[in-house]
Amino acid sequence: MARTFVWHRTRGPKKTEPVGAPTKGRVLIEQVRSGIGHPKKLRATLDALGLRHHQDVVVKQDSASLRGMIKHVRHLVKVTPVKE
Repeated sequence: MARTFVWHRTRGPKKTEPVGAPTKGRVLIEQVRSGIGHPKKLRATLDALGLRHHQDVVVKQDSASLRGMIKHVRHLVKVTPVKE
């Protein structure tokens, strides 16, 4: 028999950081949780961000579209601005 998904309210972050408005600079995006067990759409968003596996890090130019993708997977990634 297939295993069904069980949601546990004690798992996952209690609160996520607000995404905020896009800045002129660049942001460092680090994947802190795996996409395994999440919907295909979330895994596709991680792939579009350039995050292929757990603990992968990418630096991207900040924009409104990038912030929208980050908002979808905010529980799986950590975002920090890059000092240039």
